[in-house]
Amino acid sequence: MAKHELSKTKACAAVQLSRSSWYRQPSQQAVRDQPVIDALNTMLKKYPRWGFWMCYDRMRLDGHAWNHKRVYRVYTAMKLNLPRRKKRRLPQRVQQPMVVEARANAEWSLDFMSDALYHGRRFRTLNVLDEGVREALDIVIDTSIPGARVVRTLDRLIEWRGKPDAIRVDNGPEYISQVFSEWCEKHGIKLNYIQPGKPNQNAYIERFNRTYRHEVLNAYVFESLRQVREITRAWIIEYNEERPHDSLGKIPPAMFRRQVENARNSTLELCH
Repeated sequence: MAKHELSKTKACAAVQLSRSSWYRQPSQQAVRDQPVIDALNTMLKKYPRWGFWMCYDRMRLDGHAWNHKRVYRVYTAMKLNLPRRKKRRLPQRVQQPMVVEARANAEWSLDFMSDALYHGRRFRTLNVLDEGVREALDIVIDTSIPGARVVRTLDRLIEWRGKPDAIRVDNGPEYISQVFSEWCEKHGIKLNYIQPGKPNQNAYIERFNRTYRHEVLNAYVFESLRQVREITRAWIIEYNEERPHDSLGKIPPAMFRRQVENARNSTLELCH
């Protein structure tokens, strides 16, 4: 325009630019989105393995009122997308829903996992989950966890939490041992074994195992069992107290348990 003394219309036509774009003011979108950017950076600095919906649910619990479309736009602009797992096409199967009463100590589930330290030494974990409220009760970590160790762990949890009505396990040697079965019979706890080769019948703790592996075992390189125990202990607190859970209405398990207990106490008071 300055060199050839053209009008705005001719200059825009020469460079194939619409006049509306010429008159449009520079966008201040980055300035408007700065609170969202700061909140996402703070969230992912503390929880680097969380995906979008987990971060969004936690932000809503923390009081942020942004809708999911705005947060997701900023999330993708910051290149924070985690790779999506592709689902394999499977034949349609008959669904067998798991029915568990929504209260603490209705049924616990136990399962083992394994991993290795940096120098190659293998270790095992015994995961204990309260299925009714999806709360992680304990994760025992050691190189060997025999049936007697399982029993001692459950004794300690019962002193703190109370006795469960039932325990769901697979057919591992620690669970079919005489020590474990006699302990359950002595305490009047129903023992529910899943069918061999059908881990979907123990789906609650299998889903918990996946989260634990994704956010802890696969996220760190461990140098000692002590380091594994310390990181796991902090993660259990985070899982129970802070991490939103989809099946619980997007609130953490500990908050859900307190809601269930308060509702039950209110019902009992009305009955009396």
